[in-house]
Amino acid sequence: MTVTGTVFNIQRYSLHDGPGIRTTVFLKGCPARCWWCHNPESQSALPEIACSGNRCIACDACLLSCHDSLKPKEACTLCGACAEACPTGAREIVGRVMTVSEVVTCVLRDRMFFEDSRGGVTVSGGEPLCQPEFLKALLAQCKRHEIHTAVDTAGLCSTETLLEIAPLVDLFLFDLKCVDRDRHLQGTGVDNDAILANLERLSKCHSNIWIRIPVVPGFNDSVEEMEKIAALASATPGVRQLWLLPYHASWAAKPARFGKEGAAKPQAAAPSRELLEDFARIFRAKGIDTQTGGDR
Repeated sequence: MTVTGTVFNIQRYSLHDGPGIRTTVFLKGCPARCWWCHNPESQSALPEIACSGNRCIACDACLLSCHDSLKPKEACTLCGACAEACPTGAREIVGRVMTVSEVVTCVLRDRMFFEDSRGGVTVSGGEPLCQPEFLKALLAQCKRHEIHTAVDTAGLCSTETLLEIAPLVDLFLFDLKCVDRDRHLQGTGVDNDAILANLERLSKCHSNIWIRIPVVPGFNDSVEEMEKIAALASATPGVRQLWLLPYHASWAAKPARFGKEGAAKPQAAAPSRELLEDFARIFRAKGIDTQTGGDR
């Protein structure tokens, strides 16, 4: 049986998703609803129609091409006729069903960059473990081609699923937002019970985990929260590195492209480099190799 998955982007020459030059495969689907989510197009597990209002010239080509234009919005079958008809690219379908072989073919185009930079493939999302069968098959195929594999996950899955893919993963990029349960629930829409349990269980069988923390103003940008995370990280075997990733407001314009309301949050400024370095010292004092920067 051919295994398929829903992919919304394959980003080549990625420099922030693991070591070396990487190809990052973004899968759709995520149970969390972080208000600062930089990839809101990843939250739904299904393909979606996106519209960029600043490109629309109101020519009605999309309406004239649409077989469902007289029906309610919910009747859209995602046939893609409107996106194909749009002369400015204002409308597009985000997400497409791909086979493992199709994705691996794309990844292999960058093999020479992997070899020169000690890079590889990173599977991200969304939460890539929302598509466990596809993820497992994709990782297995990459390993057959001797490609270094990384998985960017928040641990939002069953422990059984996480441990099943672990032998196929050379590096886990484990997104950790905060330790406080209520704060996590308030900011992401899900509690962190399973996340913390999965990190603990994974660390007992995997020796290459990088924790990645999005530093979000008003959510986790306090010394108290960073000290809690540092205590957890330093007591977790398998954690080899930690990244502090600065929040930025690029997410704010995205929900409107999908006809959704943006989160009712103030447009806070990105944390300063000085603040990130202050936080980094908290982790380094615990003996944790800590880096700042990157994109989240």
